[in-house]
Amino acid sequence: MLLKDKVVIITGTGPGMGQAMCRGAAREGAKVVISARSVDAINAIRNDIEDQGGEAIAIPCDVSAMDQCRNLADQALAKWGRIDGLVNSAYYHPPWGPLHEADMGRLAKVMDVIALGGLRMAQCVIPTMKKQGAGAIVNISTLATRRPSQGEGGYAMGKSALNQMTRQLASELAGTGIRVNTALMGWLDGVPLDSFFASMGKDGEALRKQRASEIPIGHIPVDADCAKAVYFLLSDYASEITGASLDVNGGDYIAP
Repeated sequence: MLLKDKVVIITGTGPGMGQAMCRGAAREGAKVVISARSVDAINAIRNDIEDQGGEAIAIPCDVSAMDQCRNLADQALAKWGRIDGLVNSAYYHPPWGPLHEADMGRLAKVMDVIALGGLRMAQCVIPTMKKQGAGAIVNISTLATRRPSQGEGGYAMGKSALNQMTRQLASELAGTGIRVNTALMGWLDGVPLDSFFASMGKDGEALRKQRASEIPIGHIPVDADCAKAVYFLLSDYASEITGASLDVNGGDYIAP
């Protein structure tokens, strides 16, 4: 088990990647702190993990509120006495459209949730990780920060700031035992994408086949399988890796 007995906080545990990471981390032996705004959703994930013999707690949190971020970290400490990992997966996606026509209020929310939300959570766990002399933070980013995608400019701006936060914190935390890395996801096969394709009717299946043919591994990467890269970055197997950006997209983007 990659994460045996590690206490891992995961934010933004909505349908798809977030839930997959919680369940997968538990299977890898982690004690999982499940967080999102929806109480019903996080309780359901917790119950599922416990039914499978894992350990988890569900703590609602809006990462745009510092007091809720502090409570999330405090609850993890109260339950298990340590925090070994943080996965910043919470996000807000504004309406699709040209960046030059974007609503500034919505863009501000993007930055507040994705970038500042990630930083708030980091600030809440870093003191504990420093005392432990070890810890791992993984920021979940997107292929859209590598290769601009029409209509996703606002979302990509927030994730790009998160990418820079990874590099900055990795540098600033040198010598503390805390590692900070980014996992950049591309198209993810799972519940959200299935719903997207279904909304397109017959055109949806055609788009699915087209996208699969364009990705070097020959299919759209499955969210639960992409989550395994996050467990690696959280684990001791990645002990020598910090400040890195790992592309997890089936080769959909290959860095020069």
